[in-house]
Amino acid sequence: MATSMRLTVADAISPSYFVAIAAVELGFFQQEGIEMEFVFSPPDPSHAMRDGAIDFIGGSPYTSLRAFPGWRGGALLCALSHDNYWFLAVRSDIKCERGDVSAVKGLRLTASALPGLTLKRLLEEAGLDLQRDNVRIVPTRHRTSPNWAWDGVDALEQGIADGYWGNGLRADLGVKRGIAKILIDVRRGDGPPAARHWTFPALATTERLVKEHPDIAAGAVRAIVKTQRALRADPQLGAKAAQRLFPAEEAGLIAYEVARDASFYNATITEAMVAHISRFAREIGTLEGEVRYGELVATQFAPLWQG
Repeated sequence: MATSMRLTVADAISPSYFVAIAAVELGFFQQEGIEMEFVFSPPDPSHAMRDGAIDFIGGSPYTSLRAFPGWRGGALLCALSHDNYWFLAVRSDIKCERGDVSAVKGLRLTASALPGLTLKRLLEEAGLDLQRDNVRIVPTRHRTSPNWAWDGVDALEQGIADGYWGNGLRADLGVKRGIAKILIDVRRGDGPPAARHWTFPALATTERLVKEHPDIAAGAVRAIVKTQRALRADPQLGAKAAQRLFPAEEAGLIAYEVARDASFYNATITEAMVAHISRFAREIGTLEGEVRYGELVATQFAPLWQG
């Protein structure tokens, strides 16, 4: 009999955490004897996981574990992929060279709350001063649905922003519509070099689940590794995995997103990765104190990371 669990991701209509969604939709959790239900993110998924309403989160560690003081009580099982996955897109009529962060001077940029802290830190790391350089980070206006993919595109179309910070699908929707172009792709080397290591998408759960149900935690890792391998081999599986949850236009782009990201699909979490993300989380004020690799990462499952 399969064990019933619940999984959510920080942003449902996104390629950033898509491996976790695909693991559910393609049946890889079920292969491991886990009846995994995907649920759209509650208002505060980290608190929901801490309180037992959900069992797993696919997201950035500094988002998934923020309800756990010092990240204690939370655990990272494996990476969904590697490196910082954020993009900065700007209006297509702005004259600028790809990778030139200084092109944002005088612009209004939109970003949701926690990612907005990452954007602000990236601009500072690149030597910009928001006040001196007249860069404004303006609030995003979410549509009244779990689909936030169009937030940045809407902001450009409505004239409330000149650029937006978001996941690859969000950036590409604006490019496809012809109103945006990609200025910064952090994962592929644009912007300050340090920014590439500030975060990565991971599968998080609680220490309690790891201790009480190590078989389920191990099965979850195996399911993610199988999904990564399957998507690397055939990115078109992404379209199949997206068809139930993604609106048609977003689903039509997901195979492209998967193919572009596939080389980063790696379940390994290194000590350096944890050092980088914990340092960055302290810098933006979402973490207090040091985090030890072996206390955060469920290293007993490391042999499973390579499949």
